[in-house]
Amino acid sequence: MNDQASKTFLITGVSSGLGRAFAEGALDAGHRVIGTVRRAEDAEAFRALAPERAHPLLLDVTDYADIPGAVAGAEKQAGVIDVLVNNAGYGHEGVLEESSMDDLQRQFAANVFGPVAMIQAVLPGMRARRRGHIVNVTSMGGFITMPGITFYCGSKFALEGISEALGKEVASFGIHVTALAPGQFRTDWAGRSMDRTPRSIADYDEVMDPIRAARQAKSGNQPGDPAKAAQALLSLVAAENPPSRLFLGEDALGLVDQKLDSVKKEREQWDALSRSTSFNDCA
Repeated sequence: MNDQASKTFLITGVSSGLGRAFAEGALDAGHRVIGTVRRAEDAEAFRALAPERAHPLLLDVTDYADIPGAVAGAEKQAGVIDVLVNNAGYGHEGVLEESSMDDLQRQFAANVFGPVAMIQAVLPGMRARRRGHIVNVTSMGGFITMPGITFYCGSKFALEGISEALGKEVASFGIHVTALAPGQFRTDWAGRSMDRTPRSIADYDEVMDPIRAARQAKSGNQPGDPAKAAQALLSLVAAENPPSRLFLGEDALGLVDQKLDSVKKEREQWDALSRSTSFNDCA
């Protein structure tokens, strides 16, 4: 890859999962990657991937006050950021009634507030240069919903909305914003990376017990290939006119199509009531 085509990526959460796959894919393609990690040992392991182009950044995205200085320091070392990939986050499993407000606050801190703080740190430079691409890793759970991951879906719906609105705010500056929504990929998301609220209300057993058992059984056997997700990310950021939203995986596409059909059917079913709320100005 020539120097003109190479980019500097800032990818959050590169120690494992999709974040690691995204970073490895970008490095293999000749790009420079600033990757956030939370432990010193993970920083050294990341640097070893490509000592001249892999730049670890010790940072927890929920430490909002530390983000501007950390990003500025990383840019001095690795170059100005062309692509921000907000990947860091985690899943929370638990029905709403059994889950606490602290669970909700932690979920939004990692999955919404952290990404927004990262965006605010890179936007001034991207706006001044009149170019850049912000990729917010959401989820098919940011468009469709499933019982038992209510807080997670809420956080991803929020990030989807922020992404779409932000894209309209910055389009005239030459900055692209894409919500990247994966389906089920073969990572630890449903295993050790998921925070699970203990069960306490028997009324939810019929809903939650099979869901929790199936999710744990599927962990490590999901259909999506993280390496192929990384290649999709590279194709996305290379596109002249990237989409505002990109789903990854046949499972995501199938569930999204089901929801679109359901929304259309329900909208048509309740059309008359929806239209009944306007002022009747006819004399």
